[in-house]
Amino acid sequence: MRAVITVIGKDKTGIIAKTSMLLYQENINILDISQTIMQELFTMVMLVDLSGSEAAFESVAAKLETLEKELGVSIRIQHEDLFQSMHRI
Repeated sequence: MRAVITVIGKDKTGIIAKTSMLLYQENINILDISQTIMQELFTMVMLVDLSGSEAAFESVAAKLETLEKELGVSIRIQHEDLFQSMHRI
């Protein structure tokens, strides 16, 4: 199963490191990543593969929510199919 993770917020050190470490600890593979900084606004989109993880999707989402609060940024995870259908033009 694949999912899309978005991270948006004020730029600070450790956002990429802490997010990717959480994914590593859950055995979630990053397939693609795009990040940019516009003035002080950090944005990142990751396509990840959860098939190697034993954690439930809801558990990963809860851990990302905890990280979101720690970092003071917005972190969202969506199943790839849902993301695709919501962003289809």
